[in-house]
Amino acid sequence: MRITAVTCVKNEGPFLLDWVAYNRLLGVTDFLIYSNDCSDGTDALLDALAPWGVVHLPNPAKGRNYQMEALKHAQKHEVVRQADWVWVADVDEFLNIHAGDHTIPALIAACGNPQAISVSFQFFANDGVERFEDRPVLEQFSRSHNPDLWCAESAIEVKTLVRNDFPLHYFGAHRPFHRVTEGGEPPRWTDGSGRPVPQKFLVAANTRRIRKFPAAGARRHATLNHYALRSLDSYLVKNDRGDVNREGRAFDDTYWRERNDPAFEDRSIQRHLPALEATLQEMKAGPLGALHDESVRRHRAKRDDLLAQPAYAEMRAHLRALPALPPGELELMRELGMAS
Repeated sequence: MRITAVTCVKNEGPFLLDWVAYNRLLGVTDFLIYSNDCSDGTDALLDALAPWGVVHLPNPAKGRNYQMEALKHAQKHEVVRQADWVWVADVDEFLNIHAGDHTIPALIAACGNPQAISVSFQFFANDGVERFEDRPVLEQFSRSHNPDLWCAESAIEVKTLVRNDFPLHYFGAHRPFHRVTEGGEPPRWTDGSGRPVPQKFLVAANTRRIRKFPAAGARRHATLNHYALRSLDSYLVKNDRGDVNREGRAFDDTYWRERNDPAFEDRSIQRHLPALEATLQEMKAGPLGALHDESVRRHRAKRDDLLAQPAYAEMRAHLRALPALPPGELELMRELGMAS
């Protein structure tokens, strides 16, 4: 089975080997990775990953919507057209498969071999981790919100595996969009439990539910672990970098607070740690090791440069002082007399 992962990156050098190695353990055979104006050695690292199934291209986007223009380009690329399945995800997103041997083929079989599988996000908290460490993120972060409820929402965003016979109109970042033909059968599309996705999501009838649906009961076979915050150090670098997918979008403390809810512990993905660490050791034994170390050095140097700026020093202090509660919860607790 050929499975192609597609993503866009900007200054993700310290995290690339981790993500590529992990996805290869799941059964991903090929990667199509678009880079945007990197300054931390990401480009050189991607080029050197060719023996590990990585095709690296500069993002062809001419406008501001980098990700959607890259996905439009990817749709015509040979490594996508020849794939049995396509997985569109970001480098801070790790597919956590609970079915069978915990691989993508096992997930597909558990869901009944549909034409698409949409897996619900689970946002992992920073949980007080301040310093960047050159270790797998799935080892460092193990706490998240209640997987059935994020902030005040029962509907949580998804990412989607797409089979090559899906009636594709175009790829979206969270789900594909299909051609609608009169009298034609809709694609067979399930959630992470193998259940048909909700009808309004399927036909994109509700703009509020185009890329999400209720997570309760939807994660029997798989969850999508999203390490959006990582360490406080890395979050500051991410804030400086901006959004890889859209120009001019900044991350304020709302983004941080929404994702820094450590109420629930989930270490299930750590079942992969021994195999992941062995693969990383193999990868770093060659030229990739020096390139990875250089990206790590530049990541730390960027953090130091940022912290020398009063605005970033203030931002770091502000984020450290925030309660580990989603927006609105502390205010509600105060209203109920449960907090001062």
